[in-house]
Amino acid sequence: MDIAAILDDIGAAMARATDRGRVATYIPQLARVDPARFGMAVALPDGRLFTTGDAAVPFSIQSISKVFTLALALGRMGDQIWARVGREPSGQAFNSILQLEHERGIPRNPFINAGAIVTTDAALAGHAPREFLGELLRFIRAAAGDDDIHINDRIAASEQATGDLNRALAYFMAAHGNMVNPVDMTLGAYFHQCAVDMTCVQLARAALFLTGAPGAPALVSAARRRRINAMMMLCGHYDASGDFAYRVGLPGKSGVGGGIMVVAPGRAGIAVWSPGLNAQGNSKLGTESVEMLARATGWSVFD
Repeated sequence: MDIAAILDDIGAAMARATDRGRVATYIPQLARVDPARFGMAVALPDGRLFTTGDAAVPFSIQSISKVFTLALALGRMGDQIWARVGREPSGQAFNSILQLEHERGIPRNPFINAGAIVTTDAALAGHAPREFLGELLRFIRAAAGDDDIHINDRIAASEQATGDLNRALAYFMAAHGNMVNPVDMTLGAYFHQCAVDMTCVQLARAALFLTGAPGAPALVSAARRRRINAMMMLCGHYDASGDFAYRVGLPGKSGVGGGIMVVAPGRAGIAVWSPGLNAQGNSKLGTESVEMLARATGWSVFD
C-alpha cells in the first residue's frame, strides 16, 4: 500500500475544496486561525510517518485532550468513574445542558463538555491543577515520543474568558453532588487541558498507544485501551458520532480547533487538522479526508 501517494491525493483534493466549513468563533483565539490550513499525518508502529500539507504546524487540540484525560481518570478510579458519567451517545450538542436536567447531573458520556468536566474533576483526585496538568503533559509526551508539547496560555485565557456555559454545566452538576473539587479549580484545569498545542505529526504518533500494535507505546492495559476506543467510536464526534462511524469505521475524537485524532487498531495512528467546522462542531474537511483515507486503505473495525 502506497500511503504516501494516498495522502498526496487527499492533500490535493482538500486544496481544491471550496466549502471548508467555519472556524469556531466563540473562542476568540480560535476565530483567528486561517481556514485555508490543512494537514494530515499517518504514523505506523514501526516508526514510519507519512504527511501532507500543514502536518508540522501546531494547533489547539481542544476536546481531543479528553481522550488523554479519560485515560488518566480510568487509571485513578477504574470503573468507579462510570458512577459519575455515562457511556452512551448524547444525541445533543457537545455543550448542551438539556440532558443534565433530565438525568440529574450525570452527563451522558466523557466526551461532551459536561462529561469531560466531570472526568477532569475525577482525574484531579486531590491533586492541585498544576500537578494534574503536569501529569497530563507527561502522558501526552510519552504517547507522542516528543517533549515539545505544551499548553498555549493565550488559548487557555481565551477559554476562561468565554467559558460561562461550561461554568453553568459545572455548577449544575455541583448542585447534584457530582463535583468533588471546587468548581473553579476543576474548570481552570479543564480550560488549560483543552489548550494543549500539537501538530498532526505529534497527534498521530500519540494515537499509537490506542492501536495495540506491536511496537506501539504500552501506556494503558489492553482492557482500558478497548474501552477508550469504544467511547471514541460511540461518542467521539458528539451528535455526528454515528455518521463518522458509518463513513469512516474507525474510532476518532474531534476538537473545535479543527483537529481529529483517529485510531486504526493494530495498524496506525492518524491525525488531521482543518480549522473549518461543520454544523456539529467537527472539522468538515477533516472528516472528509479521513473518510477518503479509510476507503483507500480499507482500514475499518468492521472488516
